[in-house]
Amino acid sequence: MTAAQLADLIALRPQGISDSSYIDRVLRALRTHLGMDVAFIAQFRVDDRVFTHVDAEGPAPINPGDTLAPQAGYCQRVVDGLLPELIADTSLCPLAMELPETTAIPIGAHLSVPIWLGDGRLYGTLCCFGYVADETLSERDVQVMRVFADLIADQLDSELKRVRDRVQKHRRISEILAGDQPTIVYQPILASQTLELCGWECLARFNTQPQRSPDKWFLEAAEAGLGVDLELRAIQLAVKALADLPGHTYLALNCSPQLVYSGRLTPLLQNLPPRRLVLEITEHAAVADYVRLEQALAPFRQRGVRLSIDDTGAGYASMRHILELSPDIIKLDMSITQGVDNDFKRRALASSLIAFARETGSSVVAEGVETQQELETLRALGVHKIQGYLLGRPQPLAQALEAVRAKAG
Repeated sequence: MTAAQLADLIALRPQGISDSSYIDRVLRALRTHLGMDVAFIAQFRVDDRVFTHVDAEGPAPINPGDTLAPQAGYCQRVVDGLLPELIADTSLCPLAMELPETTAIPIGAHLSVPIWLGDGRLYGTLCCFGYVADETLSERDVQVMRVFADLIADQLDSELKRVRDRVQKHRRISEILAGDQPTIVYQPILASQTLELCGWECLARFNTQPQRSPDKWFLEAAEAGLGVDLELRAIQLAVKALADLPGHTYLALNCSPQLVYSGRLTPLLQNLPPRRLVLEITEHAAVADYVRLEQALAPFRQRGVRLSIDDTGAGYASMRHILELSPDIIKLDMSITQGVDNDFKRRALASSLIAFARETGSSVVAEGVETQQELETLRALGVHKIQGYLLGRPQPLAQALEAVRAKAG
């Protein structure tokens, strides 16, 4: 097999395989192709050299994670040009024979090439060695090594970029958590027939750079490993309003399964009136194990905290949530409610969900109501509660309270 054919084979990376596993495959293919006993990658660090990946035929004299002093062994000497990249027979190379590793391991043949990252930095070396000399090794084998070093560098670049991206995301979210973000706005939820105030949906807003929608910030927080922290911060800020908002109203709090699993929600809510709390699981929340989620939610629901499924009708996941979790409240997504007055398909879907809720003992909240015609149609269909720009926009606490006083007056 030629170097090009071998490179093409390895470049066909299977879907779902990690960078580390892919590099292990590269090492195995290279070592086997060259007929060597050990192949490894050595990363150069400030104070040492670490073996990040090792592949061997039988027990290996080195293992991933082992470290050496920078000047120990062959690698640095090859990069510095003191040792050749190809040594077919170490007994014919005086400098190689001076190194204790040559006789201790032993090393009879050795190949090593540098690994250069895309930005020109030296990452380390790709090396192979055999326990006995191999006079069949040639410059062509060194070229194969360079091809594979480039393949490995590409993967390392991708991995390092992901690490840098995650660090940047972590830093941005940490700055938010250390500051006064997010701010919370409150959108009223009203009884559909009487327009009596029933509750509020609590929504997070971010006044920081880069300017983007809240869902993007929560997604970035999850990618940075701080998703639960940011959700918890938003809920901590939201529930502070309970003492100021009318006592008969509830707060609808957006909540991911991960936050429920974490156990960190329990101490935050345990001293708050459960009848005034609703946990909203969104359509976009992935649930791998409904039994686990149901068990984690059980203590809240036993206390009287209600469960709502948000964005119902926006996708398949919300329907699964409803079937598996038996929520107290089903929220119709605005993709159903907007235009429901002049679209028979939307009316049919809304009517079906309302009938389902009636049979299962749930109530229905229609969100995104923007016109009087939509309101009248939803009333006729039997929706219990409504929210939307027609009846109140999301506002900071002071403005939300002022709007309530104005309506009461």
